[in-house]
Amino acid sequence: MVILYWICSYLLGTVLTALLVGKWTGVDLTTSGSGNPGARNAFSVIGKRAFLLVFLGDFLKGSLVVWAGLWLDFSLLSIATAGLLAVVGHMFPVWQKGRGGKGISTFAGVAFWLTPDLFLAMLVMSFAFYPWLKSTTLSMLAGFSVFFAVSFALQVQSVVWPLFLAIIIIVIRHKSDIRVSFENRFPSNKP
Repeated sequence: MVILYWICSYLLGTVLTALLVGKWTGVDLTTSGSGNPGARNAFSVIGKRAFLLVFLGDFLKGSLVVWAGLWLDFSLLSIATAGLLAVVGHMFPVWQKGRGGKGISTFAGVAFWLTPDLFLAMLVMSFAFYPWLKSTTLSMLAGFSVFFAVSFALQVQSVVWPLFLAIIIIVIRHKSDIRVSFENRFPSNKP
């Protein structure tokens, strides 16, 4: 039963809200803006309303995975694994030849319901660092660091380690954004 749950979690993750919103508005987000089918690109290309719809849709995917796991009375580790699979599905959807979004909104949906204390710590730290870093990407890294730290402080790392993997994959997917944001915030003084 749990294997079927995991498969369904991945498949749910592959439903890209940005493509649905883009189709509704007549815009192909895979060929517009950054080409990334996610909330940030939806905002850049279509606007605030599209951003909100895409974020909520992808957030809801992560939420549904957790709700289903709790309803089916699966272990927290099994649900965290399903959350990882939903994020992986969003980032590497089989229907799009592996070209999906970057996973933040789906991860947020999983973390909000499965580990609300860790999610809150992550969110607070991200907002706290933003005025200094002036970059949502770099602030996200600060938030993720706190997610790890608080997990170990509360000794829940053995249960939420699949979410650690999700974070690592998300960070790798944001590699170029992180490099650009870091260079913009901390420009080199080399001639």
